[in-house]
Amino acid sequence: MWPFRRTFRLKDTGLLNGFTDWHSHILPSVDDGVRSVERGLEILDLYAAYGIRQVWFTPHVMEEVPNEPARLRERFAAFRARYTGGIELHLAAENMLDGLFESRFEAGEVLPIGKNGNHLLVETSYYNPPVDLSGVLERIKSRGYYPLLAHPERYMYMGRTDYERLRTRGIRLQLDLFSLAGLYGDDAREKAEWLLQRGMYDAVGTDLHRKEICVEMGGYRLTRSVIGSLERIIRDDTLNR
Repeated sequence: MWPFRRTFRLKDTGLLNGFTDWHSHILPSVDDGVRSVERGLEILDLYAAYGIRQVWFTPHVMEEVPNEPARLRERFAAFRARYTGGIELHLAAENMLDGLFESRFEAGEVLPIGKNGNHLLVETSYYNPPVDLSGVLERIKSRGYYPLLAHPERYMYMGRTDYERLRTRGIRLQLDLFSLAGLYGDDAREKAEWLLQRGMYDAVGTDLHRKEICVEMGGYRLTRSVIGSLERIIRDDTLNR
């Protein structure tokens, strides 16, 4: 049985060739991610070397980081004007489900994600859900959006029945690729593998904040079964349809 436990370096699997990163913090100086234009451009050069085809910039929008969509569009346009490479760049946001989101959502001031602009990338605290998580998700759906829950495997308050309930209600899930490499601990890795094996994920992102992680990620090791499951998600590419 040892061949099935063998691990392979991410850069050798072919998974990144043509890959779309659905979650990143590369847009400079807007949140806790990349701090300079130069560093952002360096990361994109590394991405190109890995074969990555599309990147969605998803800066935080939350009460502590109240980025306004208009300002983010300005910053994105300025950065894209500096970029001369071949990766397709897109702008969305990672929306914390807090009071600011509620007011912005009611006003229609959100940055959707996906080819058809009909998904919203959302997150919660790692430790506790919002008071009315179920109600917020239903309100998002009632406006014609699919809620895409960022890195659900990292939420300490969620267990297997929670994930199954979310999927039953039509909530889509975004895998943090680095969870599979153990960057967020064994619990997140085990949850990610469980969700992946059951086909519960709809998109894959890196949640990249730093160049150093980008340099290292090609060496992250994955098992054969994980690679096969990831291939199916990337090939299906739900958000690009």
